[in-house]
Amino acid sequence: MKKSILYPICFSLILLGFGLQKGFAQTYSLKNSESSMTVAGTSNLHDWECEVEDMSGKLAISQEGGVLTTLNKLELQIVAESLSSGKNGMDKNTYKALNTKKYKAITYSLKSVGSLEQISANTYSIKTTGSVTISGVTKTVSIPFEVHVLADQIVLSGAYKMQMSTYKIDPPTALFGTITTGDELHITFKTTFINQSL
Repeated sequence: MKKSILYPICFSLILLGFGLQKGFAQTYSLKNSESSMTVAGTSNLHDWECEVEDMSGKLAISQEGGVLTTLNKLELQIVAESLSSGKNGMDKNTYKALNTKKYKAITYSLKSVGSLEQISANTYSIKTTGSVTISGVTKTVSIPFEVHVLADQIVLSGAYKMQMSTYKIDPPTALFGTITTGDELHITFKTTFINQSL
């Protein structure tokens, strides 16, 4: 009787083992010191850019046979007052425009993956849909990523254009309005996520 009970249990464990080898999910955390993000724009005087100095995030992926099959989760949080241009006056105007006293963070959350294409042994091109929240306003956006998968980390890189007015942000001004910034921003990023199990 005991053997008849043990056989299906053992068989189930064997099948589970094969399943884990075939496809599995992994979770990663963003490493701020190895990640970068730049926000660039224009003004009636000169072009400008800010660097993001403090961000965090989580990433979960699925693989099958060592091949990336999808992104299950991607969340990113940026400390709004970590945007730095190296110019104190400009940074203050940026924080005022973003209303950072009330809205401390800028966030991104993945909603779905539209397509995934393997372009080399460890590199993939992915089109995603997600939600971005800035100054309390949330919008759905489509952002393409290049994903580089290594044994212990994943690097996401890409670029995205947006308009401040979409998030009801008045472009920052300086010198009593004599310097005005353009509405469009160009964001470039390279974020490194480390395997949490290591």
